[in-house]
Amino acid sequence: MSLAEQINALPAPVLKRLHDRGFDEARLVQRAATIGVERDARNRLSGRVEPPAPDDIATAPVAGTADHARCLERGLSALSRGEVALCVLAGGMATRMGGVVKALVEALPGRSFLDLRLGESAALERLVAREGAHVPLWLMTSEATERPIRDALGPRLDGERCATFEQNVSLRLTPEGALFFDEDGGPSVYATGHGDLPDALRRSGLLDRFRARGGKTVWIANLDNLGATVDPAILGWHLAHGGPITVEVVDKVGSDRGGGPVRWNGRRVITEEFRLPRGFDPSTVPVFNTNTFLVDAAALSALAMEWTYVEVEKQIGDRKAIQFERLLGEITAALEPRFLRVPREGLASRFLPVKDEAELERRRPEIEAIAKARGMLG
Repeated sequence: MSLAEQINALPAPVLKRLHDRGFDEARLVQRAATIGVERDARNRLSGRVEPPAPDDIATAPVAGTADHARCLERGLSALSRGEVALCVLAGGMATRMGGVVKALVEALPGRSFLDLRLGESAALERLVAREGAHVPLWLMTSEATERPIRDALGPRLDGERCATFEQNVSLRLTPEGALFFDEDGGPSVYATGHGDLPDALRRSGLLDRFRARGGKTVWIANLDNLGATVDPAILGWHLAHGGPITVEVVDKVGSDRGGGPVRWNGRRVITEEFRLPRGFDPSTVPVFNTNTFLVDAAALSALAMEWTYVEVEKQIGDRKAIQFERLLGEITAALEPRFLRVPREGLASRFLPVKDEAELERRRPEIEAIAKARGMLG
């Protein structure tokens, strides 16, 4: 059977499950025809790619300065008017922490990653309580993480101040372009990347309702980067420049690898390292992307762009599978970004990523110190 026939032959409940989560079979069939043939053409940026210009990267305002005071006042005012929502990326396939949903892993003894994000949310609520404002907490989940996270949230979920919404799914393929089936005989379903956020958030209705209440800024951060908390001074800096998006970046240290800011055909964008043209030297980019974004809510709502679904090879057991993913940083191809260098050391650190259990063990002292300093422990 052709791929289209294989998809159409799937049981009706499976097809409904896929379509409810944004699956587009026509696009998958189209992409399948180019597996391995046009991987570089799809995955890598074409045209002129250059390191960022020196003035492309600003530095976050330093506490105690007049600039910080101005930004802090502006940010606190926006928070007190209920103009900010925190959106945490909590999706994926729950495979990196021993098969346990990362949100529920203990980041500190007795406190999961989710607990600490809830602690941050409670600290923000205390900050704006006198004004009667709220800072909604939205979690973008996946099919693999939605139910465990909702169960853990329990009565906190009210669909507005605390809410979840699911990212998209698609089907893995074989290197030959046919459906890839799991060991149980079912089609292999996966989440298609954090680039799903704009579409999934709009689909949920949360963004429209937020804007109707006067919401202006969506603060987006990875679940596992507990340094990327809502900071009123950074918010104020973002609002002061008036652009649609701010991206937090940090200095590279040692052998750091990761996506970062470049000039693409003269325009500032964020891109992953594997998307750089062959021959481009990544060391010419001094900082990399933390995947923390402050985005104008109206611009996010109106975003219309043709996404790049990069081709990724995955090892599933002893077999190779192909999947197509999109990356959130690509929104900078449509929304002109500003890059803000933020600290990555000490109590001011805004970059504490945790990708696996070994890294979590190393970072626990830093996480505890920052959680205490920022009121995340209650």
